[in-house]
Order: sequence, then structure tokens, then C-alpha cells
Amino acid sequence: MDLLVLGGTRFVGRALVADALARGWRVTALHRGVTGRLPDGVEVLTADRTDGAALAAAADGRTWDLAIDTWAGAPRVATATAAALQGRVGHLGYVSSESVYVWGEHVDESSPVVDSDTRLGDEAAYDVAKRGSELGIVAHFPHAVLARAGLILGPHEDIGRLPWWLGRIAAGGEVVAPGRPDRPLQYVDARDLAAFLLDAVAGDVAGPVDVVSRSGHATTRTLLEACIAATGSDATLRWVDESTLAAAGVQPWIQLPCWVPESGEYAGFLEGDPARAAALGLRCRPVAETVADTWAWMQTEGVAPQRPDRPVHGLPAELERELLG
Repeated sequence: MDLLVLGGTRFVGRALVADALARGWRVTALHRGVTGRLPDGVEVLTADRTDGAALAAAADGRTWDLAIDTWAGAPRVATATAAALQGRVGHLGYVSSESVYVWGEHVDESSPVVDSDTRLGDEAAYDVAKRGSELGIVAHFPHAVLARAGLILGPHEDIGRLPWWLGRIAAGGEVVAPGRPDRPLQYVDARDLAAFLLDAVAGDVAGPVDVVSRSGHATTRTLLEACIAATGSDATLRWVDESTLAAAGVQPWIQLPCWVPESGEYAGFLEGDPARAAALGLRCRPVAETVADTWAWMQTEGVAPQRPDRPVHGLPAELERELLG
């Protein structure tokens, strides 16, 4: 297979490139040349996708069997990219997000999605941007695979969720553990997402697929205990109930990454039905493997990278002291 990866230097893009190379595919990556470096054996095309002329020039005279887009910005850019690749690519996949579903109404791929427009620019909120990009891609590739990923974890994470937990637990001492220990979590390792999407675009899969583990593949307890095991820390988990966290003003998801309450506005969150992905072959590795591999990568990286367009995650020290006190 000849594969074009749009991006390829960050998190999921890196996983896609690595998996494709391991399959013996020919890989081309088109990116701005600003972040990261690509492995040996990857053909590099450098262009700023926000410049339509530069994108067209980079793709001129080229064709690929498959392409995967990891774009997370303005829908009009994803739309213009799909237009430029029309007739040059056989099958296209897009790394989308479960954020495209209307808040509080997501069950599976048939659930309602947010309103959006392919012409939107950088002003679009994340959920609207992802949906607008889907619309723009499908306009030019009607059978595109829309991989609506849930929470993504694993090595090379640049959002700061699992890296924060690992760093905090490695520091030792008492650690705030949120909510009910056996609260089900739902996520996907970036490498499992990559493997699924490559299989999907190489096959006859089309349309949206919620690419995420079953709810309860891990729990808050198994995630945090895996962090203790991976780091070899002497940390002690202090379980703090939801009402206490709410009274202290803790922000779920951001200040306590990967976790949200089980009631109120978050009811049903992390409880979607990924039956289609499972039927199509999604396999999710154990949480202990994801955590251990992320910690091993952090040891070589020094400091995990932080995307500038995402909030910094983690519980502020003063708030942690208040909760532990």
C-alpha cells in the first residue's frame, strides 16, 4: 500500500506512521516541518495546509492508495485538503472525535451530532470543528472512514492527561483518587486506534465508527494502580467522593484527567456502545500495557510535550492539599 499521512509527527500521527511502516507499506507524510521528526523510510512533503496553493503544489502529480487525515483545526482546511486529494487517493480516513455528538445524547454512531459548516475557520469550537471537517471530507470522499475516537491515551501523548497522573504518582505520598474506585473508564490507546484505522481504510469500511474500548475496559482504580506499578512509586491513593470534589470546586476531566462524575451533567459519559468498532476488529490492549509504555516513553522524553492549543491538565497543589487535609 502507498499511504499518505497528513501530519504524522505527533501522538496519533506518529502511531499511524509507525504501524504502517511495520506493515511494510510505503509511507508519505505531509506536514509543516515545525514539530517532531519522522522515522527513516518515510517520504516527507513539506507544506502549510492552510495555504491552498502550497498544498496543491505538494500533491501535484502524486497518487496514493490510501490517506489519513489527523486535522483538528478549521473545517475549511480539512475540506480544502479533501478537495485537493480527490482523484489522487483511493480511500481516505479521518481521525475525528466522539465530541461531535450532541452533549448528553451519545450512545452510538446513530446518535445526533452537533450542527456545523465546512466553511468555518479557527473560530470554531472543537466539537463543531471536528464535525465540520467530517462534512467537508465526506463531500469529496463519500465513503471515507470517520474514526470518532474517544479519550486517547498512550506513548507520545501531548495533551497531558496520563503523563500528569504518572508524574504525580511517581512523586509519591498521598494522591487524590477521584470518585468511586470502580467507576468504569472508556478510552483507546493511540496505537490501537492507528491499527484499527489502517485496517479500515485498507478494507471496505465506510462512515462513522466510534473507536474506543468498551466501558469498563479499565476503571479509575485499575488506571491509577497501573501508574503505581509502572513507576514503582510508594504513593498511596486517597479516595475522595464526588460530593467532596464538587464542593471544593474541582474541575472534572481537566484537573483530574480521565475522570468525570457519574451523575449530573456527566451522566452517561464514558458509557457509549462501541459495538461497531468491536465487530470491525478493534482490539484494545490492557490498561497496564498502555500505562507502562507511556511511562517508559516519558523516561526517554524527559518532559512530555504539551500542545499549546489545549489546557494544561492536573490538580493544582493547593487544591490537592485542601482535599487531602
